[in-house]
Amino acid sequence: MVTKAIHLELVSSLSSAAFLAAFKRFTSRRGHCKDIWSDCGTNFIGASKELDLAFKNSKSTVVDEIAQLLANDSTTWHFIPPGAPHFGGLWEAGVKSVKGHLKRVIGESCLTFEEFCTLITQVEACVNSRPLTLISSADDELPLTPGHFLIGDAPVTIPEESFVDTRPDYLNRWIKAQRMVQSLWRRWQSEYLTMLQHRYKWSQNHPDINIGTVVLVKDDRLPPGKWLLGRIVAKHPGADGVTRVVSLKFKDRVFKRPVTKLCPLPLAASEP
Repeated sequence: MVTKAIHLELVSSLSSAAFLAAFKRFTSRRGHCKDIWSDCGTNFIGASKELDLAFKNSKSTVVDEIAQLLANDSTTWHFIPPGAPHFGGLWEAGVKSVKGHLKRVIGESCLTFEEFCTLITQVEACVNSRPLTLISSADDELPLTPGHFLIGDAPVTIPEESFVDTRPDYLNRWIKAQRMVQSLWRRWQSEYLTMLQHRYKWSQNHPDINIGTVVLVKDDRLPPGKWLLGRIVAKHPGADGVTRVVSLKFKDRVFKRPVTKLCPLPLAASEP
């Protein structure tokens, strides 16, 4: 099972000391790490030949130093080949998605270290709240999330009023940071659900659209970290025999929704 849980950590610099401090925070909260995979630290160097040479000369004293300290803790650090980021595609996809949305919602705003740290921690909870499959088949479906593999439960977000549509100049700094979280959640959730739809091709009369199937439902009104799940109880095919509308049961109520608003749970849809 691939959970793709993420952990976001803010550092003050790209130095070995800052990395080790972040790694200690990580292991203190998540537990011992047996293996670490990363690139070769090319983010430490620029495009110039001088910096490239400086990096090569210092690699043994920076990267090897960190690797040795990790080895003392029985942690093995693996490097992917230089110039081959696709070898790290599993984590690069998550980094790209989060980084892209952070750039869009933060824009030209200047955040303090504390504000930025709080922001990325909330973003981490949002991403790790995405449902993977069901824990049980009872009527009160409980989705299994990446957060369960990190903390033993789904990530918790504090309910707040929506600030997405509020003019930024009317907000204080704290609320502006929460507005960024809510804006990023909207963008990321929409992108994630669209990706699921394209992956499993639910735009047509897909065989997985069966009565009893539990699906994710697109709803822009949901607060960060919250997902709407429903169980298909009826299909309503058109004159051409294609099902474009279904009836969904949400707890004790039934509503009709178009298939274009539905997504299969990732692990359930990948089962043969």
